[in-house]
Amino acid sequence: MSAGRRTFVVISVAILAIFFAIFLVWPMLYVVKGAFYYNNHVTFEFFSANLSGLSSGLPSFWAHPLDWMAGALHNMAEYPIFVSLALGVVVTLAATAIAMPLALVSVRRDFCGRGWMSALVMLPLILPPFVGAIGMKQMFALDGSVNIVLERVFYGITWGLSHVGLMSAPWTMPHVGWLKDAGFWSVVVLTTLHLYPIMFLNVAASLAAVDRSAEEAAANLGAPRWNVFRRITFPMMLPGYFAGASIVFIWAFTDLGTPLILNYQNVVPVQIFRMADQAQENPMGYALVVMVLTVSLLAFLGARGVLSLKPQAASTKGTASESLRRASRGGTALIWLFLGGLTFAAVIPHIAVILSSFTAPGGWNDTVLPAKFTLSEYHTLVTHPTALSGLLNSLLYSVLATIAAVVFGVLIAYLLTREKFLGQGALDGAVMAPLALPGIVLAYGYLACFVGGPLNPLQNPVPLLVISYVVRRLPYMVRAAVAGFQHVAGALEDASRNLGASALTTLRRITLPLVFANLVAGAVLTFVFSMFEVSQSLILAQDASYFPIARVLYKLFDRLEDGPYVASAMGVLGMIVLAAGLLISGRFLGKRMGEIFRA
Repeated sequence: MSAGRRTFVVISVAILAIFFAIFLVWPMLYVVKGAFYYNNHVTFEFFSANLSGLSSGLPSFWAHPLDWMAGALHNMAEYPIFVSLALGVVVTLAATAIAMPLALVSVRRDFCGRGWMSALVMLPLILPPFVGAIGMKQMFALDGSVNIVLERVFYGITWGLSHVGLMSAPWTMPHVGWLKDAGFWSVVVLTTLHLYPIMFLNVAASLAAVDRSAEEAAANLGAPRWNVFRRITFPMMLPGYFAGASIVFIWAFTDLGTPLILNYQNVVPVQIFRMADQAQENPMGYALVVMVLTVSLLAFLGARGVLSLKPQAASTKGTASESLRRASRGGTALIWLFLGGLTFAAVIPHIAVILSSFTAPGGWNDTVLPAKFTLSEYHTLVTHPTALSGLLNSLLYSVLATIAAVVFGVLIAYLLTREKFLGQGALDGAVMAPLALPGIVLAYGYLACFVGGPLNPLQNPVPLLVISYVVRRLPYMVRAAVAGFQHVAGALEDASRNLGASALTTLRRITLPLVFANLVAGAVLTFVFSMFEVSQSLILAQDASYFPIARVLYKLFDRLEDGPYVASAMGVLGMIVLAAGLLISGRFLGKRMGEIFRA
């Protein structure tokens, strides 16, 4: 390595180390210190306060084990940390139950219309779940469309029975408070319908890499299909499954927007959000943040540990035929029945948001569909000061974050793939850590440790908003860039340097043009996800003049009369932006799209 190249590496690593130390490590250490250190002494009282009462009033386990378990479950349901854990586990299991058969069909079967399958599976990703919650509230409210349809169907059935003399008179079904009476399950359903595509991407990619010869050998020996899947296929695809499961679990466990819009308060992210205004005075919030951070890191490290496993059967290419099996007509019908029903359920929030965006205030009450359509909500969107400034603010923040992420991402990808230096593993870990670092944890840490300093978010949150977007989305940019660097032949770069070109010239003239497609894909993903980042936007932006889209949506939703309708119009704009972003990224990355969403 030449002296100039060595200097470039040292300076680059030093800059990156300082950046991650200030904006990743320091906020987390500050929060941990606040949770364990108070009034000049170490304490655990804030954790016990958050968990106290779990054993109070319970009978003896040895004398009454069933009563003890029932009482423990009842008590745990009253504590946000356990509710959030249950939410993460249930959503992960539900996403698995949906994504696993979809992946098996996608990778192993050929059927009529198969080319449309990937597009339909990815459809739920184009609507942020907290926006979908607005549509769900419209559909499942007491006077919403679902209750009205069920009431009419129920009345029609009972009318028919009364008409033939089986009943004295038709009955009227009372409205059901779906969202009020089953808030937990409402969050589960909406979150699952948004996240199962991420599980599908990981499972399908892992299943496609499984050596088919081992499966065929087991089948030839008479093993039933279920045993082949359970004992051969699934163990070989386990790393990919855990990669998707960890992302889904962490996302569901730490999601703030969906329960906030659905007014489901008993989860940790909402409790942390409520305590954000007291970050300097109330240490209880620090303890909650540390709990969330611990659980997320354990899930992330567990997934990384499983990913390090290399099943022997999957280490070599199979020699057996890997042609797709043609599904029968009945099988094709079952596939499309499942996929069509799932897609319809997943797009119900999309449909509701679109219809709400064209509905006049008060025009969708006690009716199945809106009674009056209008474009006034879109006019309000571009004329109302708060809504318009939110759009422009998010555009500015996301563009700045994308530019910074591209610069840092290219630099980090180059260092990880082209250089050898001390601390290379630490740099890789720091870059990927935000995948396990929930946005609400990072935002709370920024709010706690930077208040009163030159980056005080209460005075001007823009620098920290942009930096938080960069830190949170940098893994996507780095992974896209690393994938590009790994596909560029090193001989081309060596030839350039041997002809006297500097490392920077080689990077600019040779490497970057060859990885341009990957950089575009990573940049687009960074931009669209930054535009609709929820946790940082809700916590760091306190002044209305700095509100990004997510904060504006939350404010609009609480506005009387036209608030939800204007918020829906903004949600439709978000759907268009996200759909375009995913389409562009998918076109450039192809089947490698799933690698972006791995732990």
